[in-house]
Amino acid sequence: FQDPDDQLFMPLVFDDVAFGPLNLGLSPEEVERQVMQALAAVGAVHRKDRPPYHLSGGEKRAVAIAAVLSLTPAILVMDEPSSNLDPKTRRQLIELLKTFDHTLIIATHDLDLVLDLCPRTLVLKEGRIAADGPTRAIMADEELLSSCNLEKPLRLQGCPVCHPA
Repeated sequence: FQDPDDQLFMPLVFDDVAFGPLNLGLSPEEVERQVMQALAAVGAVHRKDRPPYHLSGGEKRAVAIAAVLSLTPAILVMDEPSSNLDPKTRRQLIELLKTFDHTLIIATHDLDLVLDLCPRTLVLKEGRIAADGPTRAIMADEELLSSCNLEKPLRLQGCPVCHPA
């Protein structure tokens, strides 16, 4: 979910991350193992006994990801994962996602995140695929991006002070 508050609803972080495995009928021991493994993957083991509403936005995002990881998926589908994150927390999220072996499907307007994480990019325009190809090539195509109401990722734009147009 774009907003982790739509996903986190149990009294404690551990309970939220355990919800899926419990509903799969796993044994208590297996649930405990998968929850702790998922919390460790996102660096949130020390938050397992805290209420989710006491967490920062970035911490909530990490716990929401742990809740999905506890189900041991092969594919992670994320909708605007970097929205509403401060720059440091956004960078931590990107570094975390880089460590995953999962296939990532990310819907986002954060093209710098795409540049960091995605070897392949699909650009949608009016519900149709406008482009599908290597991320670097798509991000360099200013005409395509402009026609889809997008801009080149900031780090590909160059410094307007050092290199004025």
